[in-house]
Amino acid sequence: MNSVDKEYTVIVDPAVNDRMYDHFEFLARVSESAADRLLNGLVEDMQSLEHLPFRNPVFNRPYLKSGKYRYMVSCERYLVIYQVVDDTVFIDDIQDSRQADDKSLLYP
Repeated sequence: MNSVDKEYTVIVDPAVNDRMYDHFEFLARVSESAADRLLNGLVEDMQSLEHLPFRNPVFNRPYLKSGKYRYMVSCERYLVIYQVVDDTVFIDDIQDSRQADDKSLLYP
């Protein structure tokens, strides 16, 4: 199996699930269809990390170990922040890109 065919296991941190639910619930108050699109888009993008998770750029912040995390943009404004360890992708945060870094689950 070459690196293109390799499949990774994707694990979503429970705090990320909670954050996704909060965004979904907030948006559903305005539009249920928009909330469904958001949730489906986030889940689809996260599942896509099963293949080629290194395709996305490194997520560097002063408070993080350099090169540890990567990110992908999902649904036009959400950053899915993850790390790859062996054959596993750990999704550690989802951030609305319009918010300050101090809202990050990774912020000390």
